[in-house]
This record gives sequence, structure tokens and C-alpha cells, in this order.
Amino acid sequence: RMARPLDHAKRTQLLADVVGYIAEHGLADLSLRPLAAELGTSSRMLIYYFGTKEELLVQALATQHPGFSSLFSGISDRDGLRAGLEELWTSTTRGESSVSTKILLQVMGVASVQRGPFSDFATSAIHTLIDAVADAMVRCGISTRHSRDSATVAVSGLRGILLDRLVTGDAARTDRSASRLIEQVVAE
Repeated sequence: RMARPLDHAKRTQLLADVVGYIAEHGLADLSLRPLAAELGTSSRMLIYYFGTKEELLVQALATQHPGFSSLFSGISDRDGLRAGLEELWTSTTRGESSVSTKILLQVMGVASVQRGPFSDFATSAIHTLIDAVADAMVRCGISTRHSRDSATVAVSGLRGILLDRLVTGDAARTDRSASRLIEQVVAE
């Protein structure tokens, strides 16, 4: 007998629901049975659609890959670079990407302590944004030799300040710190 074909609309909805579940419950102790129960399905059906828990999570996370690199595609001067970095900060703290960013930070935390399916996802997300910022920096006249290092300072620095904000809830201090970091990076 033939296997039943995948219901792609159902699969897409499950991925969206998994993202919502991770945003609400976190990634650290995620287990298939409670996840499936919350989604109104069974762990067996999740395995049918995605193969493994890890593959389910990676595919759900892939739907949330924030398009931050596009913020830097048309930048060719330092004012544009400043505006792009400011928009990155706003988007990750208050914008529509804030939920995706919280999930990405959780994935990076897991990837930093155990190699596995999240490592490739986290590494790709890091490099994609650093490359986009570094390319914009070169177009702004920042030395090619230093652009990747400067982009790393900007991206990783903002990510660290964001993590501080999520833990402490201190929006005013972290906003000031992010602005200061952006000014220092743009002035290089």
C-alpha cells in the first residue's frame, strides 16, 4: 500500500505553531509529547512529518530566519550604515523580529554547549549577518582588511547588549549602550 502524501498546508501550520510554542515555553527542555499535545496532534505525527525532533526544530527555526541582511544591501555611506544598525537594534528589541530574535538567541545558547543540528543553523545566521554588515562597510569606505572584524564587533556587540536587555529588562541603559556601540563602529 502507498504511503499517504504529506499535507503541506498542515506541515506549514505545524511549523508556525512550533515557533509559537518555542517562543512561549523555550527551547531548553522541549519534549515532543508536551509539544504535540499543545499542537493538538501526536508525537508520532510530528515524526511522520519531520523525521526527528531536531529536524522539526531546525525546520521551524528556518521559517524564522530574520531577513536582517537585507537591511544592509543598499548601504553605501556611513549615515546609511548607522541607520541600518539602528534599524537592526530596533527590529530585534521592539520590532516584528523580536520573537525570532529571542528564539535565535536560545538556539545560539544550545549550539554553544553542544554540537548538533542547531550549530549549523546558528553559525549560518551569524555569518549571514556579519557578511552583510561587512559588505556594507566596504561600500562605505571601511578597509576591506578590517571590515569583517568591525562587522563582528557591531553584530556580536549588539547581540550581547540585547541579551543583557532580555535578562535585566533595562531598556533605557541598553538602548544607550547600543547607540554608543553603533556610533563607535560607524566612526572607525
